[in-house]
Order: sequence, then structure tokens, then C-alpha cells
Amino acid sequence: MPSPPSSAATTDPGSPWAAVLAGKISPPATSPNQVRRRAIVERAGGASQARLVLVRAPAGYGKTTTMAQLRERLSASGVGTAWLTVDRADNDLPRFLQCLAAAVAHLVEGGRARGLLGLVDQLSACEHPFVLFFDDVECLHESSVLGMMRELIEHLPHGGQVVVGSRNVPELGLGRLRVHGQLLEVDAEDLRFSLDETGRFFEQRGKGPLPAEALRQLHSKTEGWIAPLWLASVALDRHGLDNAFIAQFSGSNVAVAHYLADAVLARQPDEVRQFLLRTSVLGQLDAPLCHALAPRAEGQTLADSERMLQRLEAADLFIRPVLPTAGVAGHTPTRRSWRYHSLFADFLRAQLAREQPHEFTRLHLAASGWYEANGRPVPAIEHAIEGGDMPHALSLLSQHAQRFLEQGRMRLLHRWFGLIPEADLAGHPRLEVIALWATCFVHGPAQASVQLRDARCNQSGDATVQVKLRALRPLLLAMTDRYDEAMAAGREALEHMPTGCPFSDIGLMNVLAHVAWVLGDAPTSHQLLDRARRTPNSNAFTRAYTESVEGMLDLHEARLHQAMARLRMALGDSGMPGHSSHGNTWGGVLYASTLYEVNRLDDAQRRLNVYLPHASEAGLPDHMIMGHAMRARIAHARGDVVQAMDMLADLDYLGHQRRLPRAVAAACLERARIQVLQGQARAARESLASADLPGLWDEPLIARLPSHDLEYPALGQMRWDLAFGDAAAALPRIEADLAMAEVSGRQRRAMKLRLLLALAQHRCADIAASTQSMELVLRQACQEGFVRLVLDEGSAMLPLVQRLQARLDDAGMACGDAVWVEYLQSLAAALEALPRAVGKAEVEAASPAQGSAAAITAQEVRILQLLAEGHSNGALAAQLKVSDSTVRTHLRNINAKLNAHNRMQAVAAARRLAVIP
Repeated sequence: MPSPPSSAATTDPGSPWAAVLAGKISPPATSPNQVRRRAIVERAGGASQARLVLVRAPAGYGKTTTMAQLRERLSASGVGTAWLTVDRADNDLPRFLQCLAAAVAHLVEGGRARGLLGLVDQLSACEHPFVLFFDDVECLHESSVLGMMRELIEHLPHGGQVVVGSRNVPELGLGRLRVHGQLLEVDAEDLRFSLDETGRFFEQRGKGPLPAEALRQLHSKTEGWIAPLWLASVALDRHGLDNAFIAQFSGSNVAVAHYLADAVLARQPDEVRQFLLRTSVLGQLDAPLCHALAPRAEGQTLADSERMLQRLEAADLFIRPVLPTAGVAGHTPTRRSWRYHSLFADFLRAQLAREQPHEFTRLHLAASGWYEANGRPVPAIEHAIEGGDMPHALSLLSQHAQRFLEQGRMRLLHRWFGLIPEADLAGHPRLEVIALWATCFVHGPAQASVQLRDARCNQSGDATVQVKLRALRPLLLAMTDRYDEAMAAGREALEHMPTGCPFSDIGLMNVLAHVAWVLGDAPTSHQLLDRARRTPNSNAFTRAYTESVEGMLDLHEARLHQAMARLRMALGDSGMPGHSSHGNTWGGVLYASTLYEVNRLDDAQRRLNVYLPHASEAGLPDHMIMGHAMRARIAHARGDVVQAMDMLADLDYLGHQRRLPRAVAAACLERARIQVLQGQARAARESLASADLPGLWDEPLIARLPSHDLEYPALGQMRWDLAFGDAAAALPRIEADLAMAEVSGRQRRAMKLRLLLALAQHRCADIAASTQSMELVLRQACQEGFVRLVLDEGSAMLPLVQRLQARLDDAGMACGDAVWVEYLQSLAAALEALPRAVGKAEVEAASPAQGSAAAITAQEVRILQLLAEGHSNGALAAQLKVSDSTVRTHLRNINAKLNAHNRMQAVAAARRLAVIP
């Protein structure tokens, strides 16, 4: 199967890819002769609460037919539907996403979604109910593709649903869906024909009503399995109602293969039989390709092959027409395509390998040659590998692998190289080094480093190989936090530039720009990025990476607007729709952080759903840490503390699994921040102690890494001191860190520290200094649009913002600067909506004079626990599955029993009385 070569090709109505794409997103046609699966269709069609309907059974149970009938029923009732039949080539994430985008284009107006973000946005903006159908999902095994499907299912908008057909249990997070009642499973037992359906099947096959005993025996022997029932109907044409035949008939797997050979294949004329066997190696049956593979007599033409395909369809020989869908990339097909039923295709290929083992390889190579001659290198390489002709596959890869590398097609390359024996690959050092790059971007630095250590290309004298190796080594070192070593290796590589290989040169400069920034050399970082941009013959992959690194620098230097614009460019400048190069993945997490900063939480969440799975697998540790911490903050901002802690537990697990202690520390730091906001002094102190791992923070480099720009142990301790300890003692430490941040150009960190400085001055009753500090930082925040920077410090910021508003009113300046006034108003409103922070002095002052724990019910204890975690009334109602008015009643009762006047006093009293920890 081909992969989309470029955006231009995918929009060309006459391109081969447009024809393939049309077939993949075309739903199978239903037929009046099919047995209607009414019970299953009604059950699935009425399961509106299910996010996922899983239709799972071995081959031959009618999964696709049932799904097609369900789609027909939903369409008739006004539900939007989209269909995608996947294949092994769709394990390449960019290709999968492009196919999905083409399918989704039929659900919403506005044409084809461009890229990952466009796809997510289109689905989220869909206002009417819709169902996405995915067939043959057993073909998918790549974690990034399955992860994308999991995220899609988990974050479907209201009214959205996914239906999956698969031979096995796909890794789509079924456990969680099942627990929440969001999974409907249709398995082999459901799909088996009942006795009545078996009777209708034979009648619709033109056999007439079978005698009751014959029908009962056939149903019993096949156990309602549809494939052998079909074979039995074919065999009845030959044997008639022969009791001996019915007695011997079996519905076992062995019997199915036997009858496919005996009742179907053996009965065909030799020309048909040979056509079936020789074309079985193809995933899609197109007349020109079949004509090249099938034996033919002298004078036979392409039209004869097309007539053969039509003849097979008319004979119902397990062949399905691929019906093109109108409006697919403007494609108007001139030829029809078909595909064999998967059960029949498996049988034909096995039969071919048994009968003509020498032909199996030759046919794959013939298909490879045909695709190569027609300018389709991806299926040409696929068939060469499947045919076992590694020399030919390597020859094709030698011609095309560099282009795929520059396009960022890392998963496609990694899959191919994984199928080629190491001994064969070792004889091609240029390909071996490309395989190393692919491994790095697909499975991360650990696996690539092991592969690099043992690679024979290290000893290659080929200058091109050495250029790629010199660019790869600094990247691997940076991805494992060995920044000093990365810079040393990178500087040595820079001495050999320019090398004549733009991909390697630009990649090296991008890596070293990031490394230089982390090491505190901002001027060198910017110079390297400028040099990378000026390098001729750059491509979408390297440009996206350059802009992502520059966007990161903009963000840390507090140029939020510029960072957003640059990262948008990195995500959109990708060479083909649906493309997800590694640079885009990294840029995607960074872009989500800019959306989070301006308080566009839904948009940030959607981007993280798309980009974080791959970034966690193969990105820099910082992208994994930033992404998980951000998701925890979004959950906490929405009042879901439990989910926030779950996200941090995931980060903690990943840190231990990958032996990355700073990821563990980052989870502890973020946990401490939330606990401070909830007034949990002891828990926050313990989390801070857990984050301060021995030796981890001794190296100043660690605190300069991107994911620790705003969160490191010293800052976390300052925050704790302001809430529960000695604010005056914290003041000089805040001022010292603020001075260091400003000197090093880390303006966003300086803004965060100045916020803490204003709060410390406020706690020390230095109101004038506090107001001055607050105005200084908020003026800068207003200019760039920072919001979460302030909100993430909780409601303690509210009095400081209100004081600035009061100054404007007193001075009669409320109408002087509309942007500034509006910024303060929106900030104050957002802070007022937050749960009130509970500090040391407030807890002491809040203790009621009396109150008893004896009358507190179990439900009220649960409510007090949720109050202590900072949940709003709405979040309480959702957690307890009660109405808002019921929550208010519970709160009044709790206050009365504990002699409290508000939730803060109630929590303090409950802790004093040991009702809650």
C-alpha cells in the first residue's frame, strides 16, 4: 500500500494515493441478500452512552457486514458516519492520521482537516452526533497509532462514538472504558447466527427452506459460524441435500480450509484458480497490477483482467468491491478496485506458499517492480521485503530512505529496518545510520544508544555516514540530560560544517542551540538558530524543529505572543497534511504550554491529547515532564484533584521506569504545589522533601532545564514558607533567585519569582512594596498575555490584584488604559472563582470554639475530604452524583454540626477533631 508522498500528490485527483485513499474510507456496500443482524444493530445503535463499540471475533464471523449494517442504520437515523479500513501500512502515524482526516472530512463542513490539530479541532467542533468506524484494527500494533486512537476515544465530544472491528483485543484502554460503562462489546458469541438466522441465510442464498433436521445439523456443526455456513451453501450446489455430506460436514478451522480448497478453489477453471492464487499477495486488487501478475494467454488485454475481477465479484468468491466515496480529495475514479475477504486472502496465500513456494517470492517481486515502475516506492519496498528479496529492498531503500528521513517518516523507516536482518543491513552503512536516526525518534535515546554502540557503520570510511553520526551523537546525549558532553561532541562536529548534508547540519545546529540555552549561553543559542534558518535546502522536518527550539527560548524569555506565533508555524509548516514529524511533536507540547499560559485550557488539553503520547515515548525528558505536569494543572484548575494526582502518579511511574529521577522529582514538586493550595502543610512538606533527591539538584544545570523553569525545590520551599512558615525569612531567598533569573535572561522565571516577592511583602505587611512589585510584574504579564502564571498561585493573589484595581479607582484612572483595566478585571474574576487558599494563620483563626464529630455521617466525611482537597460545589456534585442544591444542604448541615461559618472553618474543625486527616 502506498504512503502519501506530499501534500501536492494527495490533492491530485489522478494520483495513485487518492485512489487508494478513496477505497480505504469507503464503507462496504450492504446487500438485500444479507441476513439482517437486527438484534446486534439495535443494541449497538442504542448504546449512546458507549464511547467505544468493539466488534471482536476471528475471521469469518461477519464483523464487517455487521458494522456496515450498523452504519447504514445510523445514517438513516441522521447520525453522521465515517469509515476507515486500516492495513499494516497504517502503523505509520502520519499516514494513519491523513487517512483519518480524509474520513473525518465527511462529518464536518469546511473540507479536509490539515494536520493533527485540524483533525482534533474538526471533531471537537462537530455539533451533531457522529460515529467513526475503524475496520481490521488487528493490523495496528504501533504504540503511537494505538495511542492516538485511545486519545481520540477518551476525548470524544458529546455525541461522538467509535466502532472498532478487530480479530483481537486492541490496546485501546478497554479496562477504564469498561469500568465507566463506556464500552459495548460484541464478540464471536454475539455474532454467531441463531438457528432462525441460519435458516434465513440459506433461503437468501437461493437454497429454499431446508428440511428442519438438515438445518439443525448444519447449524449445530458450524455453531453459527458464518464462514463455514457460506461454504456449506456452496457445497450444497455440488452435493445436494446428501445426508452423508451433512453428517461429514464440520465447522472447524481445518474444515474451513478444506472446503475452501475443495468446494471453491478446486471447482474453478484453471485460469480463475491461477488468477486467485497469484493475486492473493496484493492488499488491493487493481486491474493494471493484477494484469501484470496473473498469467494470460496471448492477446489478453488489461480489460480482460478487469472483467476477471468483475466475474469473481459476480460469483461471490469472497471478493469485495471497494466503492469510491464522492468528494475524496476531488478524486473521480476511472477504475474500480476490489479486495479479497481477509479469511479467503489468508487461505489463498497459504495455498500459494504450499503449491508454488517459488512463485510466492517471484510474485511479490513482480508487484514490487510494478510499483517501482509506477513511481510508488513505499509499496515497492513493502513487497520486496515481504518477498524476502533483501538485496532488492536495500537497493530501493538506498534510493529513497534519505528522502523519507528528511520528511520525518521515522516510523515507516523503523518498521522496514526492523524486518531486514542485521547482517544484511550492516553491509549498507548509509542505511544503517538512517536506521539509527529512525530508532532515536521512534523509541528514544536508550535503544538508539545501544544500537549505535554495536553498529558497524561506526567504522565506515564513508564521509556521508560520519556526518550523520556526528550530528546524531549530541542529540542522543542531550536526550539523556548529558548536556556538557553533548556540547563537547557538538562543537567538534561544527568544525566539519558545512558538510553538504543539510539535514545533518541543520539538525546539529538545532540540537546545539537547545544545549547552549540550557548551559546558560543564550547568545550562542540564538546565533545557531539563525544559522540553521539560513542554511540552504532545509526541509519541513528541520524547519519545524528550528522553530520549536526558538519558540521554547521565546517562552522562557517571556515573549509569549512571539512563542505562540512561532510554534504555530512549526506545527503548520510540515510538508504534508497529517504529518507528525518529531519536531512537530516537540513543538506540539510547547504550543500547548503557551495555550495553557493564556488560560485556553480546553485547547491546551486537546493538543496534549494528540502530542504527549509520542513525546513521552521518544521526546526529550522535558517534553514528557512538561506535558504531564500541565495535564495535572488543567485537571486541578477544573476542580478534579483526583485526576490531577493520577496524572502525577503517571509521571512518577514513567520516571522510575526510565530511571529518570528528575521526572520523579517533578511529580513531587507539582504535587506539593497543589497541596499548598489546599492548605495541606504537612503533606506539601513531605512532597517537597521527596523532590529534593540527594545530589540531583546539586548541579546548577538541572534547574536550568526547560521543565524546571518555574518549578524547582527552592521555589517550592519559598511557596510553602509563604503559606505556612516565615515569610520574612523567605524574602531574601526570593530576591536572590530573582536577581539570578534576570541576569540569565530567564524572564518568565523572574516574573514568577516577582509574584512570590509581592506575596511575601504582603505577608510582611509591606503594602507599598508589595503593590509596587505586583504592578511591575502584572504590567509585563498583561503586555504578553500571561494568565496562568498568576492563577497558579491560587486565591492568595486576589487581594494584591484588588489593591491595584482600587488604586486605579482612587486615582480616577479606570478609563485611562482599557487593556490594563480589562486584564485586572478578568484576573480578579478568575481568582475569585478559585477555592480559597488556607494558610497557617487562617487555619489557626478558623478553629471553632466547639463542635462534635459524633454526628458527622459517612457521606459528610466524604464531603469534608473533598472540601479539603479544594473541590468546588460543582465538582462536589459531580463526584457525589447529586444536585448542587443537595450539596448546599450537606454543607449547611456540616457547618451546623461543627459550629463553622464557611468551608474553611469546617475543614479546620474536622481536622482538629480527627474527622479527616
